Amino acid sequence: MRIVYLSPCGQLGGAETSLLELLSSVRVAAPDWELWLVLGADGPLAAEAKRRGVQVVVQPFPSALSRLGDARSTGIALAAGLVGAAAGIGRYKRALESTVAMLAPDIIHTNGFKMHLLGAWIRPPRVPLIWHIHDYVSSRRLMSRLLRLFRKSCSVSIVNSRSVAADVHKLLPDLSIVPIYNAVDLRRFSSNGTKLDLDAAAGLSPARPGVIRVGLVATFAKWKGHNVFLQALARLSSDLPVRGYVIGGPIYETVGSQWSVEELKLTSDRLGLQDKVGFTGFMADVPSAIRSLDIVVHASTQPEPFGMVIIESMACGRPVIASGGGGALEIVADGENALAHPPGDVAVLARRIEQLALDAELRHRLGRMGRATAERLYGGERLAEQLLTLYRDFYKLSSTPVPIGSTCASRSFPSCQRPQ
Repeated sequence: MRIVYLSPCGQLGGAETSLLELLSSVRVAAPDWELWLVLGADGPLAAEAKRRGVQVVVQPFPSALSRLGDARSTGIALAAGLVGAAAGIGRYKRALESTVAMLAPDIIHTNGFKMHLLGAWIRPPRVPLIWHIHDYVSSRRLMSRLLRLFRKSCSVSIVNSRSVAADVHKLLPDLSIVPIYNAVDLRRFSSNGTKLDLDAAAGLSPARPGVIRVGLVATFAKWKGHNVFLQALARLSSDLPVRGYVIGGPIYETVGSQWSVEELKLTSDRLGLQDKVGFTGFMADVPSAIRSLDIVVHASTQPEPFGMVIIESMACGRPVIASGGGGALEIVADGENALAHPPGDVAVLARRIEQLALDAELRHRLGRMGRATAERLYGGERLAEQLLTLYRDFYKLSSTPVPIGSTCASRSFPSCQRPQ
């Protein structure tokens, strides 16, 4: 079987990391299949995919298309962006159509809203199209309308949580939806392995012995809660031996959707956190960065569609304080395998950090239980089994869209049902 994956971004955010683990799982489970990845931008994802035996084509988006987004845009800004990007989108569509026709896929699997739409636009006749939706759709005005418009070209949608499934179902009630949780490489993400010198990476003096390292590992998307994390650290007692780390950086080109490191450093300085918080920038060796922390904070202020960093940190045996909303609630059992805090609640997050900083036994217990959760639910073999079943089902079918009211083609796939 030949599968062509389409993804807009070449950097390694949550959706891209989950795609990489998906590719790895399929590669191991079906070594005779031919996997192609077409990217709208170059970056670490291309190199990592090649290393895993995936053939990669980089077909760069025109700049106007890269910047176009509607997560925080006004109607006027959206209209202006569409007008400005129209010519480039047309040219890119023709180029992508030519590339996909040359590759002659048996299945097209798209990652990211822009590629969902482009994939529907250029899909060859009788080739099944799978939308892999990693984000909530209903809050995106432009994408909601466009997905409705192109829905009939989509054979089935994979979603990364039941929370996202319910959201997609509200928008597209006639679309077959398969919730498949993301996976983590349990060998790379483990408690055993190298650690990094986070102080050196952040340009800080070495922390004194006994300091508890607390980190937020995330892209600089504004809803990832960097402000909440910094404000929570500022509330901690000066006697508490804690140092904070912001690990990650801006990776997307969409206008207005992310912080700059300068903005976050200014916020840190205003809160009096000089020498108490370090900014490491993007770190390619994520497992080693996580292992270098004593506590990992997930602080998203909006419901999290899934939360890759949560399962990555659990796999590394690190205690997690997670924002309790959306798909994250399907991972976290508060007090059992992690701690939770209400999204955006600075005071509760500060108390959770203090609780873990003062209780080494609780940190160790949550770390052990988190690793057990990752091993039980989020391994690559489980992901590959579910994906290969789905691929084989649709490989047998034409590209005719799934009829309204029907469920997935395979009765062996009970999760492919309308969300209740």
